[in-house]
Amino acid sequence: MKRGCLFWGALTAGGLLLLFAVCVAVATALFGDHERFSGEDGIGYVEIKGVIVDGQDTVRQLRELRKNERVKAVVVRVDSPGGVVGPSQEISAEIKGLARVKKVVVSMGSIAASGGYYISAPATLIYANPGTITGSIGVLMKFSNLEGLMGKVGMKAFTIKTGKFKDVGSPARPMTAEERQMLQNVIDSTHAQFVKAVAEGRKLPVESVRAIADGRIFSGEQALAVKLVDRLGTLQDAIEEAGRLAGIKGEPHLIKPPKKKTKMIDLLVESAADRLGALSRADGEVSVDYRLGAGW
Repeated sequence: MKRGCLFWGALTAGGLLLLFAVCVAVATALFGDHERFSGEDGIGYVEIKGVIVDGQDTVRQLRELRKNERVKAVVVRVDSPGGVVGPSQEISAEIKGLARVKKVVVSMGSIAASGGYYISAPATLIYANPGTITGSIGVLMKFSNLEGLMGKVGMKAFTIKTGKFKDVGSPARPMTAEERQMLQNVIDSTHAQFVKAVAEGRKLPVESVRAIADGRIFSGEQALAVKLVDRLGTLQDAIEEAGRLAGIKGEPHLIKPPKKKTKMIDLLVESAADRLGALSRADGEVSVDYRLGAGW
């Protein structure tokens, strides 16, 4: 009886989601590119919020603004605590390339730390609120050792591998000194990349950046003192400054890149996966996702 109710509930929710998706698709087709084809010159606007795990959509938006001749400068609103190294580097590279052809002004929200700062560094100008949390120039990897817990429940793990480092970070055994040194070398290399990117983006000596690149965080006011940001101000201040840099008189018109067009089949597959996941959780099933990666 319980599973039957869950099934019909999932089916009803899926139907409503499908109807909503159709409405969104129609609205996007009719109005989605309105700003892109507007005849008025203005300031491009992109938001980067939350943990950075995939930079492709942000890169696409930045490229759209770069190609749009009506966009005379770009404001990037950053409100992120950081994220995965690779996607952060992709976004940073795109902002760096954009800043070569158009003025890019970053406006930091409540937090723009670690990877959130990394993507901000190449901008033409950086605004932060006095209380913005920023900085945190550093890299980390996290591992857990569950050997003791596994022993208490009578569980053993066996690994067949092709190289001595292939299962590095396994929670089923202690990490060797050689493995720890190998991972430390990776972290040190990535950290050096971070320091170099900040030094180049902010036009600061590498040694000056390295002196504060120990993972410490700064308020916006403190960041201004160590030249990690250029000015204290709000999002509106950043928009107005971008307008001045672009030579636009009066209130700048904001131009947002067209939203990513989602295929209907992708929405249906995602909806079905969510529904199945909800049913599995209702039956008490638990899934575990183990990943190895460096983060900012």
